[in-house]
Amino acid sequence: MVVQVPEGRFVIEQAPVPDRHGERRGVVAEGPVGMRWAGRFRIFRYEIRAWQDGRIPDVAAAVASPVRVTEDLDHARRVLNVLPMIPTPVWGRDELRTGEMWNSNSVVSWALTRSGTDLANIRPPRQGRAPGWDAGTVVAARA
Repeated sequence: MVVQVPEGRFVIEQAPVPDRHGERRGVVAEGPVGMRWAGRFRIFRYEIRAWQDGRIPDVAAAVASPVRVTEDLDHARRVLNVLPMIPTPVWGRDELRTGEMWNSNSVVSWALTRSGTDLANIRPPRQGRAPGWDAGTVVAARA
């Protein structure tokens, strides 16, 4: 997800932790991968970034994008403001009991839901799917 505000362009993503310099990538949270205890090791952690001027390495492989969600500046700022409060369950597990594993789609749907986005018109691309999307919306609605 990309959020554009006057202060800059922010890439919101969940990705592996490549090094100990998360501040360079705007890391707002980290969580474990696979099993909670394994998260002690960097190789088994993910990070959630609000990366100013960041890049999404595989954006060229996106099936149907970009999809503009809103032009509202206050709304865009709300998306950025809620990110530090995002839950960090074990990636690849249904630790939050939503019926789906937590993943990058969960991060996006959680941030959009918590910021007040109406998700009624946001759908996966034709013949595509977004596993984990519902997990984010369910968890965001609980809070």
